[in-house]
Amino acid sequence: MYHGRTTGKGLSTATQIYQQPPRILIIHITLPSWADICSNLCEALQNFFSLACGLMGPSRMSLFSLYMVQNQHECILPFVQVKGNFARLQACISELRMLQREGCFRPQTSSLKMAVEDGLQQFKQYSRHVTTGTVLTYTSPEITILTSQPGKEVVKQLEEGLKDTDLLRVRRLQVVEISKKVPEDVDSVSPVEEPSNDESSILGTDIDLQTIDNDIISMEIFFKAWLHNSGTDQEHIHLLLPLQRFSNSSGGKDNLTCLKCDLQERLLSPSLLPGTADGSLRMDDPKGIFGTLYQLTAQSSACHYKLRVIKALKSSGVCESLTYGLPIILKPTSCWKLDWDELESNQQHFHALCHSLLKREWLLLAKGESSKQGHNPREPACTFYVIMPSRSLTLLVKAVATRELLLPSPFPLLSEDPPDDSLKAVESMLDGLELESTYNPLQIRNHLYSYLNSIFVKSQGRLHPSWESQAQRKVQFPSLSHLPPLYAQNSRGPFSLLLIPNP
Repeated sequence: MYHGRTTGKGLSTATQIYQQPPRILIIHITLPSWADICSNLCEALQNFFSLACGLMGPSRMSLFSLYMVQNQHECILPFVQVKGNFARLQACISELRMLQREGCFRPQTSSLKMAVEDGLQQFKQYSRHVTTGTVLTYTSPEITILTSQPGKEVVKQLEEGLKDTDLLRVRRLQVVEISKKVPEDVDSVSPVEEPSNDESSILGTDIDLQTIDNDIISMEIFFKAWLHNSGTDQEHIHLLLPLQRFSNSSGGKDNLTCLKCDLQERLLSPSLLPGTADGSLRMDDPKGIFGTLYQLTAQSSACHYKLRVIKALKSSGVCESLTYGLPIILKPTSCWKLDWDELESNQQHFHALCHSLLKREWLLLAKGESSKQGHNPREPACTFYVIMPSRSLTLLVKAVATRELLLPSPFPLLSEDPPDDSLKAVESMLDGLELESTYNPLQIRNHLYSYLNSIFVKSQGRLHPSWESQAQRKVQFPSLSHLPPLYAQNSRGPFSLLLIPNP
């Protein structure tokens, strides 16, 4: 597959932070299984796009195109910029909801192949006729095929059909099988579940195969992975450890003192979304931890941001009230420019660090360093971080307060036992609470999706029922082959507190 390196000049730092490939989603519709997955899929898509369109700051998704394949393929949404196009995305989702759910039709084995080829041709035309001066951060699209058919059969069908098709400019071709089995308790799904090497295998000629459950939460988690930074042009962070702390084996000193890492967000900042309680307070403004960590990942390789470890701390010795900002996950880099030996060695040392910290019950205290920092008193103040291990191949990074930021906190320690009457009353109230062993955010809703949908509908001057009425008058987007090259660009359609969590 093609790595899809960035091209052109003039991209702002903010734009580069969320490098995302253009995405083509092909929904493979077969009866009667479509009736079982339609509602869940449409709900998950609507929830996801309400987030993607509602997030402030640079767009986390660039171009998006949607195809559906029944007895033939149809492009129901040519390439559009996701941000600012919620109305068109909503119209397409409403059209999916109205598709036939019963009966049968004769599927054409070539329809999926033709949808992939049409999507590639559409992107080629879009790239060729994009507005002068606009820079595409990726020159290769990522294609995802959602199907309820057995995934291995679909992969074999694609391998046979696309054997003469040039896929060198495809960043990734992925088949996602939606399992027919509905989990008994969807709230028990891990909130950080991602495809592992066992769950996602590569078959044949560069076609990835993955299976997800047929429920809204699992589908949402899959789509939300599109909001992560997908850039692999360079590693994000250099984690520097004292040389003398490691073994004296010859030839490996440089690798042992500098671990090359990538960053990944753990949460979406509430301050980037309207309708959240923290949004007006800006408590988690991205100028905080993001300003010193995430935003600096877009700089050139000569300006790698560094976390220099200065000491170790007992895991029980850091008060949670001293940390601030959103947490960031650190993982071994997947930078494609590094050779395989270096990537493997780097991952092994990262693994050893996670294991050793857990075994010792230690945290690390690190100082953020930019390669441009000097001794100029006008230089911005540096930031310190605590690095926490987990039982996965990741580390959790949180900014920690320094002397300058600390306010007096004269809180007295708990004295002797409280009066018996008060103790019995409070313990009686506590006994009435439901007790959970862990906090599962998938069981807690704050109605953000409905709020985002309502403000998008309000901005279009329409009420919710009108979406369905518009969809009943079936929206027909012509195939790209029948349109002038600039259609995809100009078309508007019918609507102008855990201290060490396990990340």
